[in-house]
Amino acid sequence: MIKVGIGYDVHALVEDRPLILGGVEIPYERGLLGHSDADVLIHAIMDALLGALALGDIGHHFPDHDPRYRGISSLALLEWVMKLIEAHGYKIGNIDSIIVAERPKIAPFISKIRSNLAQAMSIDELCVSVKATTTERLGFEGRGEGIAAQAIVNLEKVGG
Repeated sequence: MIKVGIGYDVHALVEDRPLILGGVEIPYERGLLGHSDADVLIHAIMDALLGALALGDIGHHFPDHDPRYRGISSLALLEWVMKLIEAHGYKIGNIDSIIVAERPKIAPFISKIRSNLAQAMSIDELCVSVKATTTERLGFEGRGEGIAAQAIVNLEKVGG
C-alpha cells in the first residue's frame, strides 16, 4: 500500500537569526523567524509525512506556544515524526521538495541538504530530491520578505 502526502511552509526573513534549510546553516545576513529554528524545508517535509497518514500537521504535534519547542532544531522534530511513521508500519519511498527564495542562492547547498536529510531520515540520498527556484522578484519571496518550501512524499507499507 502506498500513501502520498503534500506539505507547505513559509517563514519571514528577519535580522539576527541564522538561516537553516534542510538542517544546513546557509550563510546569509538574515534568517527565518519562527518558534523553532524555522527550517521551512523540514517543516514542509514533516507536514507531507504526517499528511500521508492523516496524522495532522506539525502545529498539532509541535505547537508554537509550547516552550519545549522554542529554538529546537527541526532535525530533532523530524526524528520524532520518523518514529511515528515507523510506528504506523510505513517507510519513505521518496521525497520531492522545492525551496522558493529569491536570495540567497540555494543551488550551492543542495547536495549537502540532500545528504543531511537522507541521513536524518535513514533513507538513500537518491530518494531525496531538493530543488530551488525564484519567483522572478514576484510575491513575498521575490521581494525577499520570506522563504517558502513545498514537499511531496510517498510512503510504502513495510512488508506489503
